[in-house]
Parts: sequence; structure tokens; C-alpha cells
Amino acid sequence: MWIALTFLFAGSTLALHGWWRRRCRLAEAEAGRWRQECERLTAAHERDRVSAALRQAALFDSMVEGVLILDPQGRVQLVNASFRRLLKLSEDVTGKTIMEALRLQALQRLLEQLAARGSVTDFELEPNTLHGQTLQVNAVRLAARGETGAAGAMLVFHDLTRIKQLENARKDFVANVSHELRTPLAMIKGYVETLLDGAKDDPEIAAKFLRTIEKHADRLTFLIEDLLNISQLESGQTIVTLQPLALADIGKRVIDDLRPPAAEQGTGIISQLPAGLRIRGDASRLQQVLFNLVDNAIKYGRKGGRIEIGARADGDGLAEVWVADDGPGIPPEAQARVFERFYRVDKARSREEGGTGLGLAIVKHIIQAHGGDVWVDAQANVGARFCFTVPLCDPMPPGD
Repeated sequence: MWIALTFLFAGSTLALHGWWRRRCRLAEAEAGRWRQECERLTAAHERDRVSAALRQAALFDSMVEGVLILDPQGRVQLVNASFRRLLKLSEDVTGKTIMEALRLQALQRLLEQLAARGSVTDFELEPNTLHGQTLQVNAVRLAARGETGAAGAMLVFHDLTRIKQLENARKDFVANVSHELRTPLAMIKGYVETLLDGAKDDPEIAAKFLRTIEKHADRLTFLIEDLLNISQLESGQTIVTLQPLALADIGKRVIDDLRPPAAEQGTGIISQLPAGLRIRGDASRLQQVLFNLVDNAIKYGRKGGRIEIGARADGDGLAEVWVADDGPGIPPEAQARVFERFYRVDKARSREEGGTGLGLAIVKHIIQAHGGDVWVDAQANVGARFCFTVPLCDPMPPGD
């Protein structure tokens, strides 16, 4: 009997051991599945975190405004690409203070205001401190979550350089137009008052005064026409019609129109425009360009001098056209500005000659509307050479 019980106990023990091993294997398999699921979830969470960080960094760097974030100790914690561009940073400034990173005393004053007030808006950094730029800064003090103490600051930088330039250009434009209108109006009013006071009774004086009034009235008319022209050109309202043109024919019409004033100055105009050179352009607009350039050469060139109009194909599908004189030339510091509205190299002489100050600005916009470039090559006391490019077209067919 004891033998039977022994066998029964041994069998039960073996069965229980087998069942326990099966349960252990199942538990290990389940634990393995849980470990794999945890690893999968951890990897997915890490991928999502990295992806979110990349998206945030891309968004941060795509902002037009420059952003600077400081930690509670006032050290640079984070900057975006626009900030590095605006401040022209070539090295990593993370961990540095404002003075260490930028050496801008104005920003240090801004941080002092921020510490006292909690936020600062419309704080401007002047051009003389920032490579000629004007930056506006808005700053806010950051509060730590769940705490009352400061956790740093965020500064947002806006580039106002272009806005300031446009504002200055507007002020200059208004001032120049006011001056240009006031001068001939004052002359007209003065001569009319003189005529009314009795000068009209002298036929010779009356005729002289009336001719002067007519001259200044014409000056006002030219100014208004030029203002309308440049307004249309700058706003894109003027349509330039490109068609095949013989450049020599345009030059001939301009020379015929300007031969009388050139003769008064004793100035000779020589055309070296190739007879077979054909371009694509707007005939009336290109005639206006050449007229303005030759008219300027007559007014500001040397009396008894020589003006040359020439052109050549430059090999890149463009014709380079020039108007050159042998007058006093243009100082180097003025050459970059001669195409600005109302800019005058010699203000006294320009007033005397009666120009509107808009001729070269109109030239620039017309040539740009043709897809070309315009520039000046001049040396003081040697002469000035104004050049521009326009597209070439196929040679003129026989009989055209």
C-alpha cells in the first residue's frame, strides 16, 4: 500500500511540476509581450517627441521676427534663425549674457525696464547701433508654471529698416515736390503782381514778363507730367508694349527734337547707332529714355562739347545703349544716387537749368519695365556715360 501511495504522490508531484512549468512559460511569454509593447510605446513616444521638437524648431526658425529667450539668470537660452540674421551673428551665443553676446547697451537698458515693468513694447534700436538697421523690440517677462518667481524673458525683434526708409523717402518726396512747385509759382505770382502794378502799360516789359510767366508755367506742366509718369511706372499701371524697333530711327527722332537747344549750347550730337541693330521695346517709352539722357547731357555737359549716342549687341541677347558727354562728370559718391527721385549732383545748377529732378528716375523705371539694367560710368572732370540694356530681336528682314 505504501508503494502505491508513493507512486501516487510521485505522479501528483510530477503533474503539479509540469503544470507549474507551463504556467511559468505562459507568464514569461505574457511578460515578454508586455515588455515588447512597452518598448514599442516608448519608441513611439520618443519619435513623437522628436517630431514635435523638430516641428517646433522649424516653426520657430521660419518666423520672420527674430526671437530671443533668456533664462532666469539673463543668459541666452534660445534664438531663432531670424534673430541670428538680423543681428548678423556668426557664432553660438547660447549661455551668454546680452552684453557678452551682442554688446548692445540699449538692450541692457531694455532688460532693466523689463525687470521693473514686466513688459516693454515698441522699443527701438537705432541704426547707428546695428549695421544701419532699425529694429523694434517687444519684450515680456516669463513666469514659471505654478510659481510667482520669474523664469526668464522673451524678446521679439521686428525689422523696421524698410519702413523707415520708405517714410524718409516719402518725407523727402513731399519736401522736394513742395519746393519744385513753390519756386515757379512764386515767380509767376511776382511777375503778375508787377504787371498789375503798372508794368502792363509798357508793351516791351509786359511781353518780357509774359514770356517769363509762360516759361515757369511750362516748368509746372513738365513737373506734373513727370510726377504722373513716375507714379504710373512705380505702381505698374503703365503697360510696355514690346515690338521690333530700329534703334537708329528712335535716336534720329531724339536728335532732331534736341538739335535746337544743343545748338544754343554749341554742343554737337553724334549718333553711332548701328543701322541694322533691331531691338524689342516700346517705341514711345524708349524715345523718352533717350530724350531724357540726351537732354541732361546738353544741360549739364560742357558748352561747346560733344555728345555721343551709341549701341552694341552684348552677346547675351541684349543691346547695350549709351549716351556719353565730355562734361564735368559725376563724383563717385553721387553715382549711386543719380537715379533717385529729385536727387541732384549740383543743386544750384539744376535749379538754374529748370529740370524737374525726375528724368533719371523715369529712365530707370522704363528700362526696368523692359527687363533691362541702367547704370552710369563717370569720372570727375572727364565726362559721364549713361548706359542701359534692352532685349535684341531678330535682324530686320529685307524690305521691312
